[in-house]
Amino acid sequence: MRTAVIGGGWAGLAATVELTARGVPVTLFEAGRVPGGRARTAILDGRRLDNGQHILLGAYRDTLSVMRRVGADPDALLDRRPLQVHDRSGFRLALPALPPPFNLAWGLLAARSPQMREKLATARWMRGLEACGFRLPVDTTVAAWLDAGGQTGTLRHQLWEPLCLAALNTHPQCASAQVFANVLRDSLGSRASGATDLLLPRVPLGAVFPEPAAAWLADRGAELRFGHRVAELLADDSGVSVDGERFAGAVVATAPQHLPALLPGIATATAFEPIATVWLQYPEAVRLPFPLFNLGGICGQWVVDRGNGLLACVQSASGAWEVLADDELVAALENELGFGHADWHKVVREKRATFSCRPGITRPGATTAHPRIVLAGDHTWQDYPATLEGAVRSGLRAAHSLTGTGYTPPS
Repeated sequence: MRTAVIGGGWAGLAATVELTARGVPVTLFEAGRVPGGRARTAILDGRRLDNGQHILLGAYRDTLSVMRRVGADPDALLDRRPLQVHDRSGFRLALPALPPPFNLAWGLLAARSPQMREKLATARWMRGLEACGFRLPVDTTVAAWLDAGGQTGTLRHQLWEPLCLAALNTHPQCASAQVFANVLRDSLGSRASGATDLLLPRVPLGAVFPEPAAAWLADRGAELRFGHRVAELLADDSGVSVDGERFAGAVVATAPQHLPALLPGIATATAFEPIATVWLQYPEAVRLPFPLFNLGGICGQWVVDRGNGLLACVQSASGAWEVLADDELVAALENELGFGHADWHKVVREKRATFSCRPGITRPGATTAHPRIVLAGDHTWQDYPATLEGAVRSGLRAAHSLTGTGYTPPS
C-alpha cells in the first residue's frame, strides 16, 4: 500500500525520493504551491529569487548525494570555494586548498588581525575539542563555553560568534554550545576533504534540489499534491488515514509549529527565531571582496554576493533590526554597505524561520507513539541546528525507518 509524506520541504522531498527509489508508491502532500518549504524559490516583484538566502557547505554530503540522484549536478549548480570570512574591520580568515586539518591550521595562523598568541591558543582549543570528540561535559550557552575556553579576543568576535549566529540562528548568549560544537565537528573540525568549502547556489534555490526532485518523482509515478494542507492524520493497527485516505504509513515532515495539529500531545519546539533577507540590486559592477561577507553592525549581519550586482543581506535571530520598517531597514543596510542607493530592493521576513537552538530545548526524534508514523524535518535531526543537511538526513532516516532498513549518516 502507498505511503504518505506530509510536507514538501527538503526533508519531505528527501524522504519521498528515497521511498520512490526503493519501489514504494508515495503520495506527497504539500500545502504550498511549489516544492521546497522554507527553502524555496519565490517570485518577488516579477523576479525569480529565493524566499531567503541559504548557504551550503561541502560537509552537506547527503544533500549533495540526493541532488545527484535526482539529476541536479552540484558542480554545475553550486559555486564551490574554500571558506573565507571577511568583515568591515579588516579581519580576514581564508582556508587554503590544503587537506584537513592543515587548511584550518594555516588559515588560523595566516588570519589578518588576531595576534599570534591568540591564534595559537585557538589552535590548541580546537585540538582539545577534537581530542574529546567534540562532546562537551554539559551543554551550556556558546558565550559561556567560549568564556570557559579562553576564547575572548578577536577570533571570538570576528569568527566564532558570527558563525554561531549564522549556523544556529540564535545569539551566542542563548545558543546551545553542544549543537555549535557538532557544527564545528562536521565542518572546520572535519577530516573529510572539502567539508569546509562554501557552496553558493548559482541558480535560484528551487533549481538546486526541490524542482529537480519534483520532476524526478513525477517521472517515476509518485503522486504530488501541491496546494493540499492536511487537516487530519489518524492511525490504527492496520495503517494510517490522511484526510480520510488510507495509507500503510506516513512521514510527517512539517515545521514544528504545525505538528501538534496533526499529532496532539507531541513534544516539540515552541520557541522560534526570525530571519529577514533583504535583496538589494546594484549595478553589475558592484562586487564584494568575497561572496560571503560579515557586515556586522546593528542591522546587517551576513551579506551574500549573488553576482551581477545582486546582494542578499541576512538578519538572523531577534535583534534591533526587527523594529525597523522595511524602508528603514533597507536604508540602514545601504548605509552600512556604502554602495549608495540600490536600484531595487525587497525585504522578506519570516517570524518563525527556525526553532530557537538553545540548551535543553525539547526536540522530537523520528519515532512517534505509532510505529507507522515517523517524523522528519530539520528540528528532528538533533545533532544539528535548522540546516538543509539536517532536513535531508532526517528525511532519509524516516524513509529507511518505514522500509525497515538502517540509515547511517556520513561520518
